[in-house]
Amino acid sequence: MPAPRQIRADAIRNREKIITAAREQITRLGPDTAMDTIAAAAGVAVGTLYRHFPTKADLVDAIVEEHLEFMAAEVEAAAARVRAGADAWPELQELARRFVADAARDQAIKAAARALGREEAGPLEARVYAAGEELVATARAAGHLRPDASAADFALLLATAPADQPADGRERWLDLFLSGLAADPTRPLARSARTAGRWGSES
Repeated sequence: MPAPRQIRADAIRNREKIITAAREQITRLGPDTAMDTIAAAAGVAVGTLYRHFPTKADLVDAIVEEHLEFMAAEVEAAAARVRAGADAWPELQELARRFVADAARDQAIKAAARALGREEAGPLEARVYAAGEELVATARAAGHLRPDASAADFALLLATAPADQPADGRERWLDLFLSGLAADPTRPLARSARTAGRWGSES
């Protein structure tokens, strides 16, 4: 009979394999990925998966939370750059372009973006909104955003982005959306080499 320490080590390894497989499958197929597909990719029995994550929602939430953590860190980093002297409006534009590019290749990022619209926001969503509102307020004060613009508008942008469209279609949609938030819609929008997204070059 295996020793308790070995059992605990095996359980930790199985959980890590499940999380890795779920991340890969949900990234590729989206939150509707079947549990048996994730279990097969992880190399564990479906029963083992359910012992670690009693419901599919528990597993999907774990992956979405991971990506919300990434988004929160990115928005907070942009806010820190603005406090250090960077312009807020280009930072907001770059965040929008990067997150939409990420959502186009990563279904989990898309699900995380949609989670920002939930009525009951958790601590990670609150972090995204707090840093986002700081950026928006700074851009409004500088006269770059329309007076009624808010962080919720950028959350709506991410939640409704046409991530399944080709890159040029997404770029056109982003330009129209961002121009609608700008105080001067005729002013050229920012472009940056960093807008290729989290996972590599734009497709």
